Amino acid sequence: MPDRFTMQDPRHQYPAPPFAPQTQSPPGLVSKMEPKPDHGEESYAGFGRLLGRKALITGGDSGIGRAVAIAFAREGADVAINFLPSEIEDANEVIAYIDQAGTKAIALPGDISNEKTCNAVVADAVEQLGGLDILVINAARQQARETVEDVTSEDFDKTLKTNLYALHWMTRAALPHLPPGASIITTTSIQAYEPSGQLLDYATTKAGIVAYTKALASQLIERGIRANAVAPGPFWTVLQPSGGQFPEKVEEFGGNSAFGRPGQPVELAPVYVLLASQEGSYITGEVFGVTGGKGIA
Repeated sequence: MPDRFTMQDPRHQYPAPPFAPQTQSPPGLVSKMEPKPDHGEESYAGFGRLLGRKALITGGDSGIGRAVAIAFAREGADVAINFLPSEIEDANEVIAYIDQAGTKAIALPGDISNEKTCNAVVADAVEQLGGLDILVINAARQQARETVEDVTSEDFDKTLKTNLYALHWMTRAALPHLPPGASIITTTSIQAYEPSGQLLDYATTKAGIVAYTKALASQLIERGIRANAVAPGPFWTVLQPSGGQFPEKVEEFGGNSAFGRPGQPVELAPVYVLLASQEGSYITGEVFGVTGGKGIA
C-alpha cells in the first residue's frame, strides 16, 4: 500500500469496483470483507494533536468509528469504544491498536438503542478514562428495503433509536462531564441531502442528525463546547455488505463517485481529528462533507 503522504492519483489510491460478491448478517465483521477496508491500521500516523484528551466513540469496532479510534489514539488521546457484544472480535483488534499507540483503551460493549445502556456507557467511560472531553456519536443502523411497505414498525423504531435517540441520550448523559473546550462530533451522511429510496428510514435519521447537531451547537457554544457533524459519501465499511446495501449494489459500491471508487475509513479520520482538536477551535455548527465529489447542499 502506498504511503498516504506520498503524492498520488486519488482515483487509484484504493480498490475500485467491481468487488467480489459478499453478504453478511448484520452487524457484520471486518475480517469477512473483501477487500479489507483501510482503517489506518498501517497507514495513519499521528502528530500529537490530542495529547491528554479523553474520547468516547460509539461504533468504534469497525468502519468510521474504528478509523477514528485508531487516529485519536495515535494523536495521543485515551479512547473508550462502544460496540455491540456480537462485534467483540473486531473490537478486540481496535483495543489492541489503541494499546500499541501507548494510550489507555477501554472496551464498553452495549446496544445504545437502549437509553439505560447509553447512560451506563457514558458513566463507565467517564469513570475509567478519568473524565471526558471528546464525544463521537457514530454508531448507526442501515438496512436496505425495496419499498416503504417493507419498512416495518420494528425496522423504523430500531433505526431511529440507534441513529437518533442514542445521539440525544448520550449527549444528555455526557454534558455534565464535558469541560469548556470539549468537542461533540456526530456522523450524518450524503443521505441527508440525496436520500436513496431503499434507505428511507436511515436517510430520515441522517437528516435529523444534521438539524440536531446544528441546534445543539447553538446551545453549547455558551458553555465553550463545540458540536459539528461529518457527512460521508460512499465509504467501504462493513455496514454495506451486512444489509446496508442490496448485494448487487455492494459489488459496484462507490463506482458512481467522481473517484470511481468508495472512500476508505482512514480517509475520514483526519476530519474527525481536526474537529476534536484545538486546531478546530473556531468551528462549530458545521457539516463537513467527505462525499467523493457529490457535495452537500
